[in-house]
Amino acid sequence: MKSFDMTLPPDLIGRKGSGLVSNLRPRYKNLLPPCNAACPAGENIQQWIALVQEGDSYKAWQSLTEVNPMPAIHGRVCYHPCEVGCNRTQADEPVRVHAIERFLGDEAIKNNWDFKPDRGPSGRRVLIIGSGPAGLSAAYHLARKGHSVEIYEAAEKPGGMMRFGIPSYRLPRNVLDKEIARIERLGVKIHLNRRVENVLEEKKNGYFDAVFVAIGAHIGSQVDIPSRDAGKVLDAVTYLRDVENGDTQPLLGRRVAVYGGGNTAMDAARTAKRLGAEEALIIYRRDRAHMPAHDFEATEAEQEGIKINWLRTIKGVEQDQIQVEKMQLDEHGKPQPTGEFEYLAADSLILALGQKIEADLFKDIPDIELAEDGSIRVNDQFMTGYNGLFAGGDMTPGTRSVTYATGHGRKAAQCIHAWLNDRTWQKPPSPPLIPFEELQLWYKTDSKSFEQEALPADQRAASFDEVLRGFDEKEARYEASRCYSCGNCFECDSCFGACPEDAIEILGKGRGYRINYELCTGCGACISQCPTHAISLMDRTDVEEKA
Repeated sequence: MKSFDMTLPPDLIGRKGSGLVSNLRPRYKNLLPPCNAACPAGENIQQWIALVQEGDSYKAWQSLTEVNPMPAIHGRVCYHPCEVGCNRTQADEPVRVHAIERFLGDEAIKNNWDFKPDRGPSGRRVLIIGSGPAGLSAAYHLARKGHSVEIYEAAEKPGGMMRFGIPSYRLPRNVLDKEIARIERLGVKIHLNRRVENVLEEKKNGYFDAVFVAIGAHIGSQVDIPSRDAGKVLDAVTYLRDVENGDTQPLLGRRVAVYGGGNTAMDAARTAKRLGAEEALIIYRRDRAHMPAHDFEATEAEQEGIKINWLRTIKGVEQDQIQVEKMQLDEHGKPQPTGEFEYLAADSLILALGQKIEADLFKDIPDIELAEDGSIRVNDQFMTGYNGLFAGGDMTPGTRSVTYATGHGRKAAQCIHAWLNDRTWQKPPSPPLIPFEELQLWYKTDSKSFEQEALPADQRAASFDEVLRGFDEKEARYEASRCYSCGNCFECDSCFGACPEDAIEILGKGRGYRINYELCTGCGACISQCPTHAISLMDRTDVEEKA
């Protein structure tokens, strides 16, 4: 408990408050919830969850899509780092943010909700190369700002790696198509089967003022593995693309092995099962604790009958078997060879060892700088070394995921919009982060989270039906009610009830409160009762001058 200086300054003599007067004063000031801070897309999660709790799904969807235009997609494929950061994890279970987001996205599809532009036509034209999450996000935000946006996509369908890298049992194609169609209805034009060979020529010939390149990392990484039959070895990116295009033949036998430990490896093995492989196995050179895949992905794969061979590295591929060497981890957690070998039965091998970008697109453009991994370097405005040419998503250094790419698209759009108006975009300062220790949770009881129902494991491998069921409205509202509203006032009236001087006035729903500083003595009672830490004590001079 803080101790306050209760000495009465001369200028406070005669005030209306009845108690001793402190030199500090309370002030309402919303802080940063950890879920918001952890979201790669930059969503104001606390805000739209509060609207779900109130039962206003449409306003919640509007609030969410001010930042992220594809909630039905992200509610399914995002690995929800917001939930890892959720303060509720220190009490019981995190709020299932992704499931509530999916609910809003599905409601928008069901009710045909549409976007509206924020302003009229600007007269400026922007070309976006690639229709993956970064490209679609940038297109959406630029279109809302009134710019004319066109997307050139080399494939026959839009969506990038969301379509060609994520299996339909995780992301149904009708959901993907409807989210993209809504962005098109905003005015974004998508040109399919339009491969760009020369960026600067396309910019000039199309009279575009700026270009944003977001072609993603769609080239599978290779490794030199001795094989008597090269046709039995293919990369996971090509394999998943072939499946999406309707080619169900790349099983290459009844026993399929996948080399890698990421989410793509899990997807490739689970897809092989769904296409009829009798056996699907994964080979990974490290242990489960060090795999790049999310743990639930490995768990779901194992539930579907896929065996994961940990601490194994491939030495050669023979006619119907794979030679592997056993590994052991050293004191730093790195795998080291043991000299022990074994054979695993397999008719074919899929390499899921990461992805690379198509850097050749930039080879003839001056002042473009490549990073060590072959990705494109950009400055803090997402601009490459060539003026007016921007890049983002998987083709720039950093974490690669749908949500990170979507966040890149939004930030790039802000930078492009500023550049088109001869300005430089500056990120506004973030308020302080609110940790669990600063909450006073007298108003919340323990409440278990709803779990999304899943198809039984024995049914999953028989089709590409979606594995997880979404929340209905009742479940979504209940889950939203579990939010602590960290650092943000939700008008619980605790401050009003706690004030001994009647210095706090209720302004009405959605408007919060006002403090009468002629009555307020700075006793801190309101702060001691605020469950979310949405009130802070400050020097009385600073507070009263701004009041």
